[in-house]
Amino acid sequence: MALTTLDPKTALIVIDIQKGIVQLPCAHPMAEVIGRVLEITRAFRQQHAPVVLVNVAGGAPGRNEQPMRGSLPPDWTELVPELDMQPGDHLVTKHTWGAFMHTDLHEHLQKLGVTQVVIVGVATSIGVESTARQAYELGYNVTLATDAMTDMNADAHANSVARIFPRLGETGSTAEAIALLAGSRG
Repeated sequence: MALTTLDPKTALIVIDIQKGIVQLPCAHPMAEVIGRVLEITRAFRQQHAPVVLVNVAGGAPGRNEQPMRGSLPPDWTELVPELDMQPGDHLVTKHTWGAFMHTDLHEHLQKLGVTQVVIVGVATSIGVESTARQAYELGYNVTLATDAMTDMNADAHANSVARIFPRLGETGSTAEAIALLAGSRG
């Protein structure tokens, strides 16, 4: 489905474009995904629209069948330098899959009057999907730029894009979101 609209108060949420994540093997070329993430991030900044950069620094404490193995390198949580965090950007460090759980993200967006979020990043079926679910449950209009995300598993990515995301919001391309952004801010 093509994107239909962006609210005048729309924020961009960039999930886990950090050194430790982008080096993992993924279903789509990471350089292309990062390129689109940078493109949409620049567009939001040019329109003076809120940009939220999210990194993950651990996991929820519950038991699971696929726990993280080994120790993480010291720079694992650092955002990739290309994101060029700006003073107006908001950094959220999460310890669960979704960016709203146990963080100040919802409060931050509420203070800004945000009613819609555009979500991009890695991994589609984990951090992106969890954040989209939480945003939807909190009442935000959700948009997902599906060409600015990837997953470690191609089937998981395809499932999220085809079956889950259409139930949470609208999906489209980075170019479509950028075109709507300019129109929503005028």
